[in-house]
Amino acid sequence: MRITKITAVLILSLVMSACSWFEDVTVAPDIPEQQLYQEAIQAMDEENFEVAIEKLQLLESRYPFGRYSEQAQLELIFAYFSNYEPEAARASADRFIRLHPNHANIDYAYYLKGLTAFEQDISWITQYLPVDETQRDPGAALDSFESFSTLVNRYPNSQYAPDAQKRMVYLKNRLAAYEVHVGRYYIQREAFVAAVNRGRYVIENMQETPATPDALAIMVEGYTRLGQQKLAADTLTVLNQNFPDYQYRPIFKGEKTLFDAATFDLFSDAEAAPEIAPVRMKRSAKTETEKADERSVFSRMTFGIFDDEEPEAAK
Repeated sequence: MRITKITAVLILSLVMSACSWFEDVTVAPDIPEQQLYQEAIQAMDEENFEVAIEKLQLLESRYPFGRYSEQAQLELIFAYFSNYEPEAARASADRFIRLHPNHANIDYAYYLKGLTAFEQDISWITQYLPVDETQRDPGAALDSFESFSTLVNRYPNSQYAPDAQKRMVYLKNRLAAYEVHVGRYYIQREAFVAAVNRGRYVIENMQETPATPDALAIMVEGYTRLGQQKLAADTLTVLNQNFPDYQYRPIFKGEKTLFDAATFDLFSDAEAAPEIAPVRMKRSAKTETEKADERSVFSRMTFGIFDDEEPEAAK
């Protein structure tokens, strides 16, 4: 019995070690730290970022406390960013900021982190198709704005601060436009309190953006629908005094009928929106486009083929 146990143990040991006998084990050569760093920089100069990432990762793992370690971590952020790996670039930037909060080039880490999030939404779809990016999820834009804001506030004399400030202006305009889109959506869904809160957020935090008059208009309509006529009138006064040329059209059109939904509002009256009384917006005279929209049902069904064109003399 004892011999059987010994034999079984020997066989098991031979089976477990058999793989290592036939396995082709290749050990990476011991490359000096300076040589690894120079090879990584050369690969980045040649825009071969995959090789650069491999060299920098190898350098950091073999020489974690070497003289090129911290610089390699910075270069690794840029390599990930240039190789279109935003998540890896952001994680590397966060790691560098956490490990080296007092580093002389930490402003560069914040800048790369913000730049990575700034360009994260840019793709061939947004570049070549008319996609309104203000209606997309603003998560990356918020992250980018936060990183740039930290850079500008903590390191105002940084060489990256001017570019970060310009990008912050663009991001702020985009975020404000997104809030307006959400506010209009809430108006259409009769969530008037939520719509007013969206408009108020823009006014309180993004007054200098082009979306300010739209936010005020959303607040006016939201207050009116809620029966807060005093607040609606005060907001309307602010809108008219600051943006006298602003043209407003009511957002809420009332509940759609089954026929309107089935025909995609083709035969619905565009001017049939309920009035906001007693508060009224300043509206300009109807444009030629609005006049052209006032057509009969037959004209709409035939796409205007049989419409009589008005002669130039009559115009």
